[in-house]
Amino acid sequence: MTDAILAAAQGRQTVDSIQTSYMAQVQRRRLYGGLALLIFVVLMVSGFNVADDRNAGGFWDGLHQIGDYPAEVLAEAWEKRADLPALIAKFFPALVETINIAAVSTLIGAAAGLILSLLSTRGLARWPRLIPVFRRSMDIMRAVPEIVIALVLIFVLGGGPVPAMIAIAIHTAGALGKMFSEVAENADLKPVEGLASTGANWSQRMWLGVLPQVAPNYLSYALLRFEINIRASAILGFVGAGGLGYELRNAMAWGPGRFDEAAAIFILLFGTIVFFDQISSRYRNRLTEGHNA
Repeated sequence: MTDAILAAAQGRQTVDSIQTSYMAQVQRRRLYGGLALLIFVVLMVSGFNVADDRNAGGFWDGLHQIGDYPAEVLAEAWEKRADLPALIAKFFPALVETINIAAVSTLIGAAAGLILSLLSTRGLARWPRLIPVFRRSMDIMRAVPEIVIALVLIFVLGGGPVPAMIAIAIHTAGALGKMFSEVAENADLKPVEGLASTGANWSQRMWLGVLPQVAPNYLSYALLRFEINIRASAILGFVGAGGLGYELRNAMAWGPGRFDEAAAIFILLFGTIVFFDQISSRYRNRLTEGHNA
């Protein structure tokens, strides 16, 4: 009887100690979370104040004017709404150029990313000692913004779609290479080992043993990247890389009197992004889940 009472007392003490330890951990976690939130708020406020001081105009002073430019564009576009279909047809070739830039850069970047991913995946790499080299190369490719690469290439090659295509392809290779590598790491190595036992070389092992497993996810990521590249190619047009962005920059630079052209370009760009987003989402869901969106 005494042993039972002692065991019960020890059990209660153990439960109490566990509960006390748990509550202490909860309090520490809340304290750390509160400190992290406080540091984040301080950094955000200080960063905003520094940026606002260095800005040409104060943020709060100009906040009430944020809707003036869109209102002027919409007003002029509405007045000249009868000309919008002709303007859309006028800028359609520039849209085709933008889509071509995105498509070619996605194909080149995806092909390069595919090779880099296989060369940087543990268990699949052709030269295991060079895995860090390939991974750091992909880090550099996706760390440098497309617009920076495009500006350098425009300085060397001149304006046009080629610098934009190369810049987007370089960034795409780094981004897709990283995502492809993560997918390849989950591939089953048994087919690769079986092919190796029959004397297959590295390329044959990758082509027959790995790619059939990862192809759906690879294609899904490539389609997602194509959507992103359409936006990127339009943005690069602002720095003279051609396409729809170049026409939009010119229309916005002239200001009032050509706002109807800016509105037509916005309609084209928005419609294109929505269209390809829907198409890409449907095919990505079909590839990864086996059914339509």
